[in-house]
Amino acid sequence: MELWIPITVAAAFLQNLRSVGQKHLKGVMGTTGATFVRFGFGMPFVVLLVLALHRFAGYPFAPINGTFLGWTVLGGLGQIGAQFLLIHLFSFRNFAVGTAYSRTEPAQAAVFGLVLLGEIASPGALVAILVTVVGVMLISVARVPMSWSNLFSSLVSRNALIGLASGTLFGIAAVAYRAASLSLGGPNYLMQAATTLAVTITFQTVIMLAWMLWKDRSEVANIARAWKPSLFVGFVGASASLGWFTAMTLQQAAVVKALAQIEMIFTFASSVFFFREHINRTETAGCLLIVAGILVLVLMG
Repeated sequence: MELWIPITVAAAFLQNLRSVGQKHLKGVMGTTGATFVRFGFGMPFVVLLVLALHRFAGYPFAPINGTFLGWTVLGGLGQIGAQFLLIHLFSFRNFAVGTAYSRTEPAQAAVFGLVLLGEIASPGALVAILVTVVGVMLISVARVPMSWSNLFSSLVSRNALIGLASGTLFGIAAVAYRAASLSLGGPNYLMQAATTLAVTITFQTVIMLAWMLWKDRSEVANIARAWKPSLFVGFVGASASLGWFTAMTLQQAAVVKALAQIEMIFTFASSVFFFREHINRTETAGCLLIVAGILVLVLMG
């Protein structure tokens, strides 16, 4: 089994834990604060990791260059913009359609990987990406009276366009992170991934902190009061991000993001076994498609 596969699965599991933690924080702070926590409280852990890899593993610091900084800024801003659009969708009454289209991220990452990096996914990987995207789109509309015909006919609706824009920015960010890590050219994939994450998360922390100090200073006080659970969210969030960045250093971003859809399986497992929630047929079909796509990816990708 290639190394990027277990790394991606572990990252998806940790991201699920981070999402649970962020939902808890939403009870004591706003959306901006809960979003900031994943960056601000995760940054110290990532910086310490880079220092530890240098001090104890003996890896030299990666050589920072202008190309690297350009890619990290593009990826960091793209991710912030994508998160903003996704959260903005939740303010609309019927946000399911938009959310479904935001899940096209792996397919869009394949396009941007080709355009920006000249990377061509294998036929097996393309099939897997398509199958997993259909699976998550099914899950996204499973709880609303929505047919496939209505889903595609609503392509030009405001919600769908916002969702597509969110997926576009997520796809660009993923490809940019891979390009940034590869542009370092060494010393090895782990140090490259950790350095890319450290620079990116520091940039995102500064941007979001400046925004809160300018627009919403009360949120800073809310974050300070909830520093203990915020540390947990920051740690698991940073660990998940390190997994994503490492996997995308080893493999094309679109392929990693396709396998990352396994996070939906973890989410439903939590819903069924811990919260005793009922899963309907459409959601079951979506989960099965995700599993099928992952099997195609692992066996043929």
